[in-house]
Amino acid sequence: MTQHPWYASYDPQVPHTVDIDSFASIVDVFERSCAEYADRPAFTNMGVQLGYAELDRLSRDFAAWLQHGAGLARGDRVALMMPNVLQYPVALYGALRAGCVVVNVNPLYTPRELEHQLRDSGAKVIVLLDTCAHTLEQVRERGALEQIVLTHLGDLFAFPKSVLVNAAIKYVKKRVPAWSLDGVVWFKTALRAGARETYVRPALTHADLAFLQYTGGTTGRAKGAMLSHGNMVANILQASAWITAGLRAERPVVVTALPLYHIFSLTANCFVFMHVGGENLLITDPRDCKGFVRTLARSQFTAITGVNTLFKALMDTEGFERIDFSRLEVALGGGMAVQQPVAERWKALTGKPLIEAYGLTETSPAACINPLSLHDYNGCIGLPVSSTEVAIMDETGHELPVDTLGEICVRGPQVTAGYWNQPEETAATFFPGGWLRTGDVGSMDARGFVKLADRIKDMVVVSGFNVYPNEVEAVLVEHPGVAEAAVVGVPSADSGEALKAFVVRRDPDLTAEALIAHCRTELTGYKVPKLIEFRDDLPKTNVGKILRRALRDMPESASQPMRHERLAQAGADRRRAAR
Repeated sequence: MTQHPWYASYDPQVPHTVDIDSFASIVDVFERSCAEYADRPAFTNMGVQLGYAELDRLSRDFAAWLQHGAGLARGDRVALMMPNVLQYPVALYGALRAGCVVVNVNPLYTPRELEHQLRDSGAKVIVLLDTCAHTLEQVRERGALEQIVLTHLGDLFAFPKSVLVNAAIKYVKKRVPAWSLDGVVWFKTALRAGARETYVRPALTHADLAFLQYTGGTTGRAKGAMLSHGNMVANILQASAWITAGLRAERPVVVTALPLYHIFSLTANCFVFMHVGGENLLITDPRDCKGFVRTLARSQFTAITGVNTLFKALMDTEGFERIDFSRLEVALGGGMAVQQPVAERWKALTGKPLIEAYGLTETSPAACINPLSLHDYNGCIGLPVSSTEVAIMDETGHELPVDTLGEICVRGPQVTAGYWNQPEETAATFFPGGWLRTGDVGSMDARGFVKLADRIKDMVVVSGFNVYPNEVEAVLVEHPGVAEAAVVGVPSADSGEALKAFVVRRDPDLTAEALIAHCRTELTGYKVPKLIEFRDDLPKTNVGKILRRALRDMPESASQPMRHERLAQAGADRRRAAR
C-alpha cells in the first residue's frame, strides 16, 4: 500500500498493514484462541464463567448438531435472536464452525421486522431466548425456517442457579409472554445430541460468507450486508492492532453492554477480545443502570466499549463515581458520535480518555479509530485503520483536497462485497475502484484525522442504532387516520438523536398518543417517534417528493399555518429504548 499521511500519526506499535492471510477464516481465529487460552475465562454473565476450553467443547457440540440434527450444509443461514447471554457465543461460534452463515436478529424486533429478516435471509434455523418466542409464533409459517432452538436465560448456569434464574424471569419478572410453537428443540437438548455426533470441520476460505448483518436502506427495509470470513478476519486483525496498543493487562476484561448482535460489539468484543485471550463481562440488561453500576463495582475490568448514550447513562447513575477505575485501560466509543461534554465528563470521573472510533456495518465495522495514546477529546472520528484507505470524494467520485467537505469513502479488506440479493443497492453504494460510499459527509486534515460533519442520507442514529425514515413513515401511514407523514431526526440529550414525525391527518380527531401507540405495535422501541407534529401540509418537490430536509431545517416559529398542531413527547417510551 502506498504511503499515506495518516501513517505518521499512528501509535508506534500499530502496523501500517495487517496480514489477513495469517488466518483462512474466523473459525481459525477462534480455534487458535481456544487452544492458546484454554485455562482462561472467555465470557462471564451474572457471576457465571464460561471458559475457553468449555466454549470450544460446547460450540463444537452445537456445530455437530447443526450438521447432523438439523441437517444444515455449508452456507445455510442460522438466525440468532438473543441478548447478551452465555448461549449467544456458543451458538455463534457453533454456527460458524458448522460452515453456516449467521443472521443476527434484534430480540426486541416486532413480528413484522422479524418476518422480513427471516424471509429475506432464508434462515433455516433460529436460536432464540424464550422471551422472544411469542414474537416468532406470529410469523412461524411465513419463512423458510425448518428448526427452532429455544433456550431459557439461565440454561448454561449450574444447578440450582439455573432453576432459580429461569423461575424468576418467568414468574417474578414475568418477561416470558405465553407462546405456542410446534417442533421446538431445546438448546441443552441440541448440545447433548451434538456431543454424540462427529463434527465435520468445513474447509472455509476468505470468500465464504460469515454473516448477513442487516442494516437499513433507502427503501426503508433492512438489507443484509454480506460479510465474508475474509472481511471479518481483516477487521479482527485491524482492530486488534489498535486496541492492543492500549492494553497492558495480561488478561484483559472487557465490559460488554452493547448487544453482541450489533456489529460494533460483535467484532470488537466477541472477536477482537477473544483473539487476544480476553474475558467478556456480559451485561444482559444495560437499561438497568443501577444493576449495571453494581456489577461494575464488583468487577476488575480493564476495557469497556459502548455508545455515547450508554456512557452518559452510566455517569448519571448514583454510585458510578465511587467505582475503582484504576485498572481501566481502554474506553472505546462508537456506533454514534461521542459528544464532547460526555467525553470530558468521562475523563474527569474515570481519569481515562473516551476514545472515539468510526465504522459501518459494511466495514465490519472498524474504518477509523483514534490513537489509544490520545489524552483528550479531539472532535475527530480517528485515523484510517491498518490496511485501509479513506478518501473524501465529491459526488462524481473524485478525491477532494485536505480540509474540504465531501463524502467519506472507504476501501480495504474489511469492506463488504455488497448486499444480499440487492444488486442495485450494491451498485449504488460503491464508486469505481472498490470505494464504499458511506453516505457521511466529512473532511480529512493534513495528518490524516477524519472529522464527521453530517450525513448525506436521511438516516437517523438513535442510541447507536440506525433508523431509516421510510420504514417509520410506512408504519405511520398504515394508520387509517393518517394522510401523509414525514420523519426526521432532531437532537436529543438522551439518545443523540430522536425521531420527529410530521403528520397530515385524515381523521381530525387523531391524537399523537394514539399514533405513537400504533407505532409501538409495529416498530422496535428506538424506531418509535418521540415527537409528533400535526400539519396542514408537507413541503414537496415539483414531482411530489416530500422534502425532509426542509422540515428538518425549518425553525419552530416557521411551522405555520397549522390548524391542528400538537407536539407530544413520548416520555414513557424511554423505558423501552433499545440497546
